[in-house]
Amino acid sequence: MFDPVISNLLAFASFFVTAVLMLAVFFVLYILITPYSEVTLIRAGNEAAAVSLGGAVIGFALPIAVAVAVTHNLYAMIGWGVVAGMVQLLTFSAVRLMMPVINHSIPQGRLASGIFLAALAIGVGILNAGCIV
Repeated sequence: MFDPVISNLLAFASFFVTAVLMLAVFFVLYILITPYSEVTLIRAGNEAAAVSLGGAVIGFALPIAVAVAVTHNLYAMIGWGVVAGMVQLLTFSAVRLMMPVINHSIPQGRLASGIFLAALAIGVGILNAGCIV
């Protein structure tokens, strides 16, 4: 039988590695649906892109963290992570349809647009996390 510390470390590792992999997949999908390259913009010093992408990452990570805390089940965490990713992608898509100017504001470095997108992504992530049962 495993020592409880080793057992807990293995559980932590499985949750953490899975969550990081899910975050990486979300990151790639988010970048693919945006009409601009956040990574290129961030490398060029575009703060609006950095804030916007950072908010999306936080908004995605929050529900995953809550899913682990509430369920202690790896498969439930994965399921809630899929839901969280879809919610974040749909949120960005809805904003993009309602505010088409945002497609140009982020590449132009308009920080207000980046802050708005980040706040929306974090707010939706908090709501998403709060609805996990």
